[in-house]
Amino acid sequence: MVFDVMGQHVLVVEDEEFVLALMGACLRDAGFLVSLAANGREMLALLDKEKINLILLDLGLPDEDGLVLTRQIRARSSVPIIVLTGRTGQEDKLAALELGADDYLTKPCDPREIVLRVQNLLDRSSGTVGLRDKTQDAIRFGKWTLDLASHTVVGSSGQDVPLTPAEFNLLTCFVRAPNRVLTRDHLLDAVSRYDEAPTDRMIDVPVSRLRKKIEDDPRNPTFIVTIRGCGYKFSSNAP
Repeated sequence: MVFDVMGQHVLVVEDEEFVLALMGACLRDAGFLVSLAANGREMLALLDKEKINLILLDLGLPDEDGLVLTRQIRARSSVPIIVLTGRTGQEDKLAALELGADDYLTKPCDPREIVLRVQNLLDRSSGTVGLRDKTQDAIRFGKWTLDLASHTVVGSSGQDVPLTPAEFNLLTCFVRAPNRVLTRDHLLDAVSRYDEAPTDRMIDVPVSRLRKKIEDDPRNPTFIVTIRGCGYKFSSNAP
């Protein structure tokens, strides 16, 4: 099978310089657009500004455990994740898969196998259905469309509402879990940054701003509903 890699953007997260450079070169030779990150901070910064189609993630990073990062990625996005790590324990593998990783490889691993697994996973994920439209770049709710490529919300009349990175990550988290109560801890994973200690304000401020942008009456919201003592719920049936 010939896999069309045109436009497919792979993010490699690895703290060993040689492995990072090797994987970057192999993926580029296979035709992928590749970004490289040596730690979790760089990874989250790239996810906030780039459209990433797949993440190749090491678990042993210097600033954050890869399992925590896997959880944080899943709170923000459904982007495919392949864990590539020196950890051989079954518990680490099970934990990564439970947190949402799609595949798990242990080092050393033939770079050609990694490229094939990347191709196969992207091929399978391209058929994903759900709230996204056929272009895989938009999520619709009510009269709004969340544009994943431009990090904006577009209304039915075509008006463009720009979002900050925190607002985008939070709204993406909401629309991927419609009609579910999301705790503050879960939502903090979607907006967490390394240069700020997690606080309730990190959730309340972007929620307030989002309501002003997408709700007809922000004081009486119909999309983002507060569940007292628990967190928030996104109503996918709101008009």
